[in-house]
Amino acid sequence: MECTVKWIEGGMSFVAETGSGHAFVIDGAPEAGGRNLGPRPMETVLAGTGACTAFDVVLILKRSGQDVTACKVDVKAERAETDPKVFTKIHMHFVVRGRSLKPSLVESAIKLSHNKYCSASAMLGKTALITHGHEIVEEQNPLRGT
Repeated sequence: MECTVKWIEGGMSFVAETGSGHAFVIDGAPEAGGRNLGPRPMETVLAGTGACTAFDVVLILKRSGQDVTACKVDVKAERAETDPKVFTKIHMHFVVRGRSLKPSLVESAIKLSHNKYCSASAMLGKTALITHGHEIVEEQNPLRGT
């Protein structure tokens, strides 16, 4: 895996170009010279972690034969007050939507992601206490109205 990050002269903005051929802007806070052109660097770390674990949960549920139709994870973090301002607490709240989802399989998918599969969570877990919560939303069957 590789990534190139290039500074955009005249502020504190950067363009990240990934090995898979995608690019996005990362910017610093205005008080540090940024122009609010993109997310902050640590926001991208948090977003990547949320995407990593949501990816796992959806994949595990689909492979378990569950009819999952949506998955959202709200990620909230606290950081150390002194440099390096690492994440110290992270809470992930999953909202999983689907038809007749088995609660035990949803719980298992979240635990498997946290304990085994999510590389980002494993790294952040070295400095942060990571907690989870979830809710299951029953998707209505459009044919039956239930």
